[in-house]
Amino acid sequence: MKKRTKIIILSLMVVLLGVTGWLNIALNKSATETNTQVTTSSYFATYRSDRQSTRDQEILYYDAIIDNGDPTDAAVISAKAAKLELISNMEKELAVEGLIKAQGFEDCVISLTGSKINVVVKASELSETEVAQISSIVTEQLNVALKNIVIIPA
Repeated sequence: MKKRTKIIILSLMVVLLGVTGWLNIALNKSATETNTQVTTSSYFATYRSDRQSTRDQEILYYDAIIDNGDPTDAAVISAKAAKLELISNMEKELAVEGLIKAQGFEDCVISLTGSKINVVVKASELSETEVAQISSIVTEQLNVALKNIVIIPA
């Protein structure tokens, strides 16, 4: 082969290698963005599923205590109160989640733990206005102080 032909072939191979590298980077970036979206979406579904199964189990425990005890027993009275509180919290969380979604947020989950409220919102980041909207809804619906609310974008 002539020297000129070898240079042309070698140049084409270098160009093909460059194109292959560029395609690899572009496809990996696209796959990473898709995986992040799927992970975020599945987080909310998984959280709700886990929360519901845990609560179902708690209700079964409370029902077992209530059904097997003396109605005047302190454990039965305590189990009834805990079951009512759990049901109340479930209703509150559902209502607040619905109101936050009504404000235009794609998805969210609420966790009530004592006096602390955790709000996880499906968003890459939240502006001050959005945080204020969410805080307003939570404080009005749950009658809690602003310092007890944690808002997390996911």
